[in-house]
Amino acid sequence: MVECSELAGDREAIQLGEVRHQATDEHGFTRIRSLFDPCSSVADILMEAVLELRTVSKHYPGHRAVNSVSLTVQRGEFFSLLGPSGCGKTTTLRLVAGFEEPTSGEIRLNGGNIHHLKPYERNVSTVFQNYALFPHLTVQQNVEFGLRRKSENDISRRVREVLELVQLTGKEARYPSAISGGERQRVALARSLVLAPDVLLLDEPLSALDPNLRKQVRAELKDIQRRVGITFLFVTHDQEEALSMSDRLGVMNAGELQQVGTPQDVYLRPRTRFVASFLGAVNWINGTGVRPEATSVSKQSPSAGINSQIATVVQTTFLGNCVHVEARCGSGETIVAEVSRLGETFAPGDPVHIWWQPADELTFE
Repeated sequence: MVECSELAGDREAIQLGEVRHQATDEHGFTRIRSLFDPCSSVADILMEAVLELRTVSKHYPGHRAVNSVSLTVQRGEFFSLLGPSGCGKTTTLRLVAGFEEPTSGEIRLNGGNIHHLKPYERNVSTVFQNYALFPHLTVQQNVEFGLRRKSENDISRRVREVLELVQLTGKEARYPSAISGGERQRVALARSLVLAPDVLLLDEPLSALDPNLRKQVRAELKDIQRRVGITFLFVTHDQEEALSMSDRLGVMNAGELQQVGTPQDVYLRPRTRFVASFLGAVNWINGTGVRPEATSVSKQSPSAGINSQIATVVQTTFLGNCVHVEARCGSGETIVAEVSRLGETFAPGDPVHIWWQPADELTFE
């Protein structure tokens, strides 16, 4: 365990106002501080902006891929850019990496403008969607590749520690073709982590995995980020990934950043109809948005003061842990209520009351 004078005694890391983890884990890595800079001040990590985008735009002939995006990412934060295909999220990532040049605006890393720097001169590293592993190199050789190009010291120790972190110890001599898709994803992650970047850029790294493996690797990725404390800028179109992994997230559409906040804040208090609908299902009832899990259905009339509609059940869908009841109002609107499978049962044709609490209505600026 590494001891630092400024972190002596009780070592708790507070991020976004929550006590997350004890400072060390069973591997001896600090959870909130960088694996390769263990004496960093907790205050510095939690309060310092490591990456800033200031009214950044990227225009192509006839197309604005990114339009006046301003964003601040804190050191040690897991930040996700979420949006549909073509929204500008991957272009934004490429601008930070240096693979594209902005048409206007500034990108600042640790307070300094990096516009003039080549990709290899920026202390950022990218995990690509297809992993981009060298097929003729072993796991160990892939991971140490960047360190050897930089003529770094103590390469063997650093590679050994990062392979232990991503649970690939014992597979150092294997080639990418001889390991699973999830393990190839870990090799790509280890190759970037071992460089100790200020920001790790991840371009939909889980999209090539099957659904069950994605959930497993998602949990592992979040745990690794917490342990090493490196800032992650994660690009995805998957709402569940962004909501479950992020400290904060930003929702993009048509090149614009529409909202930034914690997953809970953005999901429960979306600022636009697009954000509300993209993050999850919404019932639009006379122009009012209510999520299915906040929508109730009953055969009896609800108590006074509750917003309600009379409807007829169209169908029910059993989903294991819950049931979706689809009903149609007299106005023709279709509403879905997510209810417990242990509660009241409904059949097509049943007259019902659809109701919700006023506090659960989605309102927009």
